[in-house]
This record gives sequence, structure tokens and C-alpha cells, in this order.
Amino acid sequence: MANEIRGEALGTAPVPLSVLDLVTVGAGRTATDALRTSVAISRLAESRGYHRYWVAEHHSMPGVASSSPAVILAHLAAHTERIRLGSGGVMLPNHAPLVIAEQFGTLEAMAPGRVDLGLGRAPGTDGATAAALRRTDHLNEGADDFPQQLAELTRFLDDDFPDGHPYGRIHAVPGPIQATSPGGVQSPHRPPIWLLGSSGFSARLAGMLGLPFAFAHHFSAQNTIPALDLYRESFRPSAVLDAPYALIGVAALATDEEKEARRQVLAAALNMVRLRTGRPGLVPTPEEAEAYEFSPMERDFIASWNANVIHGTPDEVRSGLDDLHKRTGADELMITSNAHSGDVRLRSYELIADAYGLPASSPSPTGA
Repeated sequence: MANEIRGEALGTAPVPLSVLDLVTVGAGRTATDALRTSVAISRLAESRGYHRYWVAEHHSMPGVASSSPAVILAHLAAHTERIRLGSGGVMLPNHAPLVIAEQFGTLEAMAPGRVDLGLGRAPGTDGATAAALRRTDHLNEGADDFPQQLAELTRFLDDDFPDGHPYGRIHAVPGPIQATSPGGVQSPHRPPIWLLGSSGFSARLAGMLGLPFAFAHHFSAQNTIPALDLYRESFRPSAVLDAPYALIGVAALATDEEKEARRQVLAAALNMVRLRTGRPGLVPTPEEAEAYEFSPMERDFIASWNANVIHGTPDEVRSGLDDLHKRTGADELMITSNAHSGDVRLRSYELIADAYGLPASSPSPTGA
């Protein structure tokens, strides 16, 4: 399983490069448009040597059409052949562990050997929506139970509840069902589990369990190095990994001209202003952002937010990514390029691949 976790750096990239897709919906566009863009980006990423392609679970956000990662991943699996596909992540407290085991067992059957199961403990939404998802007002209870939920999910994925356990006769199908009859078929393989986080809790837990760890640098940059240090200090070798493996999500947008990059990230930042102030909506156009009258507080937020978005020409973005790698020692960089236009996002991943000299191959004919 370690071979499925550790990627290979290509071209002149210092570490493997991957993609985090929020399936963003721009003003004047639809979720259908956003999902078509995701297919185009996944095929580009596959043809240019990006290692993996993850989608994240969010709810009640009009500008983020990724409420159902498993459904989106099934769609992407039908349009790609080689690139790893996964969740970045599934918010485990929102779901019954058996349901997640069944969903990702199904994905593994669709795309054998290239599915990742990344798990988080945050709701991925506001409190009211989380309560509707979980059918309870005790939201902290789900997060506090995360280690127990993780253990249960792992048991379902491995089909190895101990004798006498109440769930011992339950099988997550499709999955590696342990054969009990001559006609049974055993398959020990299942998607590797990753723990995701933006603070120290999941970093420590991932280290103690010997699992790969993905940190959300793109929205919690101040915690990146402390969390990675904690993960590495806590790491214990396991059947999955003999040494730590840490991936970080990083916001980066490359355009042909620096001025255009500034226009695009301003619009994405305005979207975050609205989200953080309880006004979620579609991603605004650069023209709308340029005409918007920011308050002093909003300008301060924009400056702080965009300080952690690596943007500019391809060479500038490459320099920023290289510097981030040197500062963090991350084993993999997962890039999220957020913009109003799907064409701008697609072009960004292409330009970053060019900047690192990632080899180009013909896109898969799958789904064409």
C-alpha cells in the first residue's frame, strides 16, 4: 500500500504535484459547467503527470458543487485511466462508517488500485447544515468520536471485526470479504486511508497510527509547520508506512500575465469574504471584484488571505511552490487553483505543468 501513497516527482518538480478540486461554480455558470470543468482538469492532470486528483466535501455553499465526493469520483473514474482519485476529504462525522466503506469499496471496484480515502472531522459547512446532515444538535460529539469512527470504518474496509463483535457478520460490499466457503473470493486490497486536518489533532492521530497525513495549508497556513512537526514527531511505523508521508494543500494560480493573476485571485478572495461573513454565493467575476467597494476590514482580510495564495506568471508560481516545499519539507504538493472561470483554472494547471517540465502524454480516450 505504501507504493500507492508515495508519488514520484516528475520533470524538475521537487516532489509529486497533485490537484485538489473544489468544483467551484462561477457567477453566470452552473454546476453542470463546473463538473464538466472537473472532467477536463482531471484529464489534463492525468496527461501531464500530476499524481492524484482529490475532491472535497462541502455543503450549503452555492459556489462549491462538491457535496458528494463519491458521486463525483465515480464520474471522474469513467473519464480517466491512470491518475489516482480520492477525497480531500470525506467528513467522517457526517456519515455512517459502513456507508463510506460501501461507497469507496464501489469506487475501488470501478477504478482498481487508484482510489484514496481522505478523511476529515470537520463538518464542511455551518452548524445548522451539519445538524441536518447528522440529525443531531450535538456537533462536537461527532468530532470527539472521530478515532472510534475511524477504527470502525477501518474494520469495515478490512472486513476483520473480531469474533463476537455485533458487526462481525456485516460485510461492506463491494469489499475484501473474508472467504468462509470454497467458492468465496478474497481480495485484500482496499483504498488507503489518509487523515486530513488544519490543526494538530489529526496530525497527531495520523502519526500515532502510521497513516499518511494531508494538511490544509491553503486555509490554515499559520498552523502548517507546527502540524507537520507534530505529525513527524508522533509517527510510528505501521503496515501502511515505514516513514512519515505528508501532503499539503496549497492555493496557487498561474496566468500568462501577472496582472491577470491579481485580478483572478481578487475575485476568489471576494468569494471568501462573503463566505466568512455568512453570505456564500457563486464565485464572482474579476470585473465584479474590481467594482466592489471593500471596507477596511475586508481589505485587511483580502491582504491576509492572498498572502498565502501563490499567484503570478508560471515562473513566479514555480518559485513560490519551490520555496513552500523548502520551508515545510512536504512530501507532496496538492494544488488548488480557484478562479471564476473554468478555462482559467484549466490554463493554470497547464502552465504549472509547463513550468516544471512535466511530461505530456495523450489524454485517455476514456469517456471522450
